Amino acid sequence: MTTASLSAVHVSDEADGVVVLTLSRPPANALSNSLIHRLTAALEDLASGPDAPAVVLTGAGDRFFCAGGDLKEAVGYDAESMVERMTSFHALLCALEKFPRPLVCAVNGWCVGGGIEMALFADAVYASSQARFVFPEVDHGMLPAVKGIARVRAVVGDRGARRLLLGGASVDASAAKALGIVDEVVAPGELLEVASAQARAAAAKPPAVFAALKLALLQETAAWPDEKQLQVTAADARTIFNDPAARAAREAWNG
Repeated sequence: MTTASLSAVHVSDEADGVVVLTLSRPPANALSNSLIHRLTAALEDLASGPDAPAVVLTGAGDRFFCAGGDLKEAVGYDAESMVERMTSFHALLCALEKFPRPLVCAVNGWCVGGGIEMALFADAVYASSQARFVFPEVDHGMLPAVKGIARVRAVVGDRGARRLLLGGASVDASAAKALGIVDEVVAPGELLEVASAQARAAAAKPPAVFAALKLALLQETAAWPDEKQLQVTAADARTIFNDPAARAAREAWNG
């Protein structure tokens, strides 16, 4: 059996508007090229339909959410091969960032390097009390993606990003919550249930409103001139006030 054949993204059946995506590449769910492409394709496929579900992203087993980039695979790369790999990983981060529906991450063990970068593009991150987070790239002669570095800095601030990225020391789930990487720490046996409940609650919100809010959060709207802010506000208003689900939510609220 080849390494590529061991790289899998299991997509659960949709239940209550939620799909669970599980990274399954034993023993540590490391990000091979194959796994990166499979996860990107799964996210793009789920996002493409008119009734896109909410997604819970997790890892198989209880020891690793994701061990980051596959160092055994990368050791044979030349510079151009690494550029191709990082191009693929950048595309994965973009797919996570632009996913229009709720995206919840359930970190069930070690969350390493690229695994943290992926988690930080989720709308909410729940972590097992046994989870640990580390950026070891500085010790392994590797670099995170610039898009990931920017996201780390946006979430934890400049000083926190320097400690994580330049220091290479691991932090536990409680420390990750204090830094803002994790929203809630839960017991290992309750992780997937709690994350799925959060995704179900978010999936019940009007899709058009949710998507518009996510898009606005991606953009530096504070730097826009007043005219552009008004144009986007007006366009969003037309979309949402013509959307049946949003109209039903308004009517229920006024109920």
